[in-house]
Amino acid sequence: MGVQRAGVDKKITIGVCVMEKKVFSAPMGQIFERLQAFGEFEIIHFGDKVILEDPIESWPICDCLIAFYSSGYPLEKAEAYAALRKPFLVNELEPQHLLHDRRKVYERLEMFGIPVPRYALVNREVPYQELDFFVEEEDFVEVHGNRFWKPFVEKPIHGDDHSIMIYYPSSAGGGMKELFRKVGNRSSEFHPEVRRVRREGSYIYEEFMPTGGTDVKVYTVGPEYAHAEARKSPVVDGVVMRNPDGKEVRYPVLLTPNEKQMAREVCMAFRQVVCGFDLLRCEGRSYVCDVNGWSFVKNSYKYYDDAACVLRKMFIDAKAPHLSAAIPPILPWKVNEPVQPSEGLTRQGSGLGTFGQSEELRCVIVVMRHGDRTPKQKVKLKVTEERLLNLMLKYNGGRPRSETKLKSAVQLQDLLDATRMLVPRSRPGRESDSEAEDIEHAEKLRQVKAVLEEGGHFSGIYRKVQLKPLKWVKVAKINGEGEEERPVEALMVLKYGGVLTHAGRKQAEELGRFFRNNMYPGEGTGLLRLHSTYRHDLKIYSSDEGRVQMSAAAFAKGLLDLEGQLTPILVSLVSKDSSMLDGLDNASSEMEEAKARLNDIIINGSNKSHRNGSSEFPWMADGVGLPHNASELLPKLVKLTKKVTEQVRLLAKDEDENLAETSAYDVIPPYDQARALGKTNIDVDRIAAGLPCGSEGFLLMYARWRKLERDLYNERKVRFDITQIPDVYDSCKYDLLHNAHLNLEGLDELFKVAQLLADGVIPNEYGINPKQKLKIGSKIARRLLGKILIDLRNTREEAIGVAELKSNQEQGVTISKTEKEDTDYLSKHFTKNDDTRRTSTTSEKSMDQDDDDDKEIKYRLDPKYANVRTPERHVRTRLYFTSESHIHSLMNVLRYCNLDESLQGEESLVCHSALERLCKTKELDYMSYIVLRMFENTAVPLEDPKRFRIELTFSRGADLSPLEVAATGFFYGHCSVLLAFVFG
Repeated sequence: MGVQRAGVDKKITIGVCVMEKKVFSAPMGQIFERLQAFGEFEIIHFGDKVILEDPIESWPICDCLIAFYSSGYPLEKAEAYAALRKPFLVNELEPQHLLHDRRKVYERLEMFGIPVPRYALVNREVPYQELDFFVEEEDFVEVHGNRFWKPFVEKPIHGDDHSIMIYYPSSAGGGMKELFRKVGNRSSEFHPEVRRVRREGSYIYEEFMPTGGTDVKVYTVGPEYAHAEARKSPVVDGVVMRNPDGKEVRYPVLLTPNEKQMAREVCMAFRQVVCGFDLLRCEGRSYVCDVNGWSFVKNSYKYYDDAACVLRKMFIDAKAPHLSAAIPPILPWKVNEPVQPSEGLTRQGSGLGTFGQSEELRCVIVVMRHGDRTPKQKVKLKVTEERLLNLMLKYNGGRPRSETKLKSAVQLQDLLDATRMLVPRSRPGRESDSEAEDIEHAEKLRQVKAVLEEGGHFSGIYRKVQLKPLKWVKVAKINGEGEEERPVEALMVLKYGGVLTHAGRKQAEELGRFFRNNMYPGEGTGLLRLHSTYRHDLKIYSSDEGRVQMSAAAFAKGLLDLEGQLTPILVSLVSKDSSMLDGLDNASSEMEEAKARLNDIIINGSNKSHRNGSSEFPWMADGVGLPHNASELLPKLVKLTKKVTEQVRLLAKDEDENLAETSAYDVIPPYDQARALGKTNIDVDRIAAGLPCGSEGFLLMYARWRKLERDLYNERKVRFDITQIPDVYDSCKYDLLHNAHLNLEGLDELFKVAQLLADGVIPNEYGINPKQKLKIGSKIARRLLGKILIDLRNTREEAIGVAELKSNQEQGVTISKTEKEDTDYLSKHFTKNDDTRRTSTTSEKSMDQDDDDDKEIKYRLDPKYANVRTPERHVRTRLYFTSESHIHSLMNVLRYCNLDESLQGEESLVCHSALERLCKTKELDYMSYIVLRMFENTAVPLEDPKRFRIELTFSRGADLSPLEVAATGFFYGHCSVLLAFVFG
């Protein structure tokens, strides 16, 4: 029976011309129930038979029509019915044709000024059609001169085709990830062997937008209402998070004012009252892609309330404007509404807890060294061969005085081809009277060839070649018109090694799990819930080195309980910032001064050099940590190095004789992802064959030890080079851990001697005494230190803003409850300018405070719709992955910052007992880290200095001796030391 209002008792009829599989979905059922509960509407379901078989003239007549396309739906027939009966259309029908063609969707978005990712179209009339305007190279595609570097996205033009590909750069390991509609608990699969794009159809190529591993879906109900939900992006590991009922876990999030305007414009551009679209949030800006037709949120009773009320007003305004559209004070269905169950996660805890009675964790900042790696290597040689000089000109634009860098697979293949032509078939000197320099040159060319052939594939992140011209001559131009310069000699520098090992990845992944379970007090595995509900603001930064990037990805995999390969995780979650986390140039002169002083202390062997210290403050001494008999250990180090080198030489000789029987032009084996990532099954095979682990053969192993032997001690000048001590120690440690099966006699004894010296040399290279350590450390880690201070400042200001808002609400202060003003308040405190976008993670501006605020836009859970007990709870995590130099530098600044002239009389940030322990800590091993955690005591007044507390902890990382590892088979150590509490 209808509700009589203003003398009118006729109900408004709503026709539902929708396929039955959509009509009877849970969201539509919930909304129709609410509409009917108002007593003002009659819902008429057309049904599949009527829609598909009956003529439109016999279709039910209605005041308002809900009609939208789905598979098998006759859209043109529905358009004809609408033209015949002219009902009020919730979603207009003609624009729905656009939604099935991604080209037209992007065109319409751009027409309305709605931001979309940078893209280009490749249209083919027939499959595999060759196109002049389309170019594909190893790490990019080019469309009409518009270049898209990997990672990029490839989308079919048909909106109903959900087979979307993401192609990854060779520097990150290469490969492709295929995204698809959810199948079970999978939404994507990684294919490491696929590197070429599809050519059987027409595609959109789009710039990849790193969104921090989170996707946002926006749902509109008219131009004035938009609801947004976040979920884990399928780009990361492809595992769908589900609750105990099997439904995908999503959490409502707040839209910024700019994003709300975008939602309004999407709704109006496509004339779809109810629609959904994907929102990409990247580096401070938002972009729209893949607009869908009729879309409703699932499993949100509050959303169903809102949607029903908005639609009710829309229908009344359209068909009974004389009636009041005011919402009743009590919604008619509220009495019988079931209690919404608590949202649980199948792989996540749900406890949120606190630290202590009233302290809550607000911020976690971690600076961490990379995991176990292969030794870093470098080959230098002067080249005069025309093939190599022409190669340099080929890749530097033909400029005879310009250097060039070769990193891509194509460039390195060209170099390998040229080198193979130049390497002699027999070793110089065996059957000839070649001079010593020629012998050495041929050996280095052979080493270059072996390095380029190593592993059977190219990955520019691990091998880099620099060619720098040294001499030039003038020659006549080919056309005879004048002269031109030609290089006749160049310096070739090949850097290789330093690759993260399988053990290094396991270290990082295990440490990520440790952090997940121990660094967030009271959370347990609830960190994952905190992260998925937008209450965890996580950002990961890495230096430019491959081993550091992969360590960051492996750590993230363990921290967030991800699955699958590291390449998608790396590209999705890790940002490179070389200006902050790379390089020693800022302190190069001071470090050279420290090394010169260090050399004097070791060579002189004088105890008088250890001055300024005391029994109470031993860390104040010059050269602290150096063994007193360092000068006596050096000859022993040289002797043992020679002994090991000779054994490796004999092994390499046997390998070289076997290789000589093969062709110099053997085809390189195809790219092997398992080999590239150092899978253990390959190492097992090599160990069984008596070969070195990884992809290093005996020839390269011998080159590594031979170079150490030559550089460590110059026999002609009778001079030791102490800067080689860390490299000797590095090689000893690596071979004891990974090549113990080779049974190199004397290697364990060499390790002990090298460790004694390295434990003193390495820390003192960053300053002989605390004041010099502070000076060098502050130069190397200046940008990183500035970023950490910004992180802490932003966290404190944000926490104060939340506390003030909460306090005002509890005290009954009159504040506006409108959605707009609430959003504006949140935007003021938690978000920054949407119009500012960081264009480069390595720009010099990256450490400017205002710019940093801009690039770290903060998004929040929507407390109105969130089924979470503490929606205001928020934790900021910043992870910085770097090398040993930055760990030493940062630690030195934290220890000795009170020695700065401007802080005379201040106490050290680190307590006395911790300073003593740090003094005894020799090595900052793989995965060593420094952690700063900020806590807020909510029981203390806001103005009290003890409201916030910073806890500083430190771990020296995987600090087990290789000799212990060889005995136990265990290769991971962890011990965290509390250094300080700081209030303020």
